[in-house]
Amino acid sequence: MENIAPPRTSGAIDGEDTPKTDEDLQAAIYTRTSSNSQRFGYSIDEQVRRCWEFCGNASWDVVFVFSDEAESGRDTERPEFQSMLNQARDGLFDVVVFWKLDRFCRSLVDLVKTEEELDELGVGLHSVTEFLDTTNPVGRFNFRNLASAAELESDLTSQRVKLGMYGLARERKWPNDQPPLGYERNDDGTLRIDESERELVHLIFDLYIQEHSMPQVAFLLNQRGKTTSRGDSWCRQSIGKVLRNKLYIGHYQIADFEANVEEYRILPDPVFEEATKTRFRFKHAQTKMDNSRKESKAERIVKEYRAYQDGASS
Repeated sequence: MENIAPPRTSGAIDGEDTPKTDEDLQAAIYTRTSSNSQRFGYSIDEQVRRCWEFCGNASWDVVFVFSDEAESGRDTERPEFQSMLNQARDGLFDVVVFWKLDRFCRSLVDLVKTEEELDELGVGLHSVTEFLDTTNPVGRFNFRNLASAAELESDLTSQRVKLGMYGLARERKWPNDQPPLGYERNDDGTLRIDESERELVHLIFDLYIQEHSMPQVAFLLNQRGKTTSRGDSWCRQSIGKVLRNKLYIGHYQIADFEANVEEYRILPDPVFEEATKTRFRFKHAQTKMDNSRKESKAERIVKEYRAYQDGASS
């Protein structure tokens, strides 16, 4: 069978109006990946290809393709999923086709609610692998049975992940390959302090206690050529993440497991407490922007505007 590679973004595929018949309906393809699903070959391209082939065999015209990448299926607050619902409400297609039910949604409540809304709109649901057809009572019964199984599988997976995390925590191991700033991960999964990054952690806390401003600390670090552990520039959010991390005072917490691990300590308690007190004290206050940071921001805005003007005139 021909390997079709259709567009991966939402939008009309064919703008022409065609008469609808039972054999020639207008279909919307919905696909989704989550961070874990990538390992099992559930790629967007492969999902779209299989759904497109299914529609071709059913003589359905594909008019939309909606794809949510790296989005959880535990709720429906996904950009392309919501776009799909809005297009359905406008009556722009007759059936939603997806590769597998757990790609569409994992929550039984959300599945039933969505199916009922689409049914009222005259829009059916079809799964390529489970051969679901919600346009008849038997199909709706099968749909809800499979929805229950999908929700159970999701809950069991979540429980297994949590149990595994708890086991790692009991051994003082870090659950991924990206430990916080100031640490390196040993081969056995435990952490050791990175001496060069230890100094940066101290600098961040000292600057914040002095400046009382996360954006100002980020600005000063960027001025000095300091980067995050991933090599990115500093911003308010990344500074805040450092200031909130109790691992720096040896408080280790993963999943529901907590322990004091002195060998992970980087800061003395008074420094962390002072930064925390300052952070909460100035949480809702408007701090004055440092003049050098203000000038730097103004220069950046002017450069961006000039670049835009040059592009518009060329």
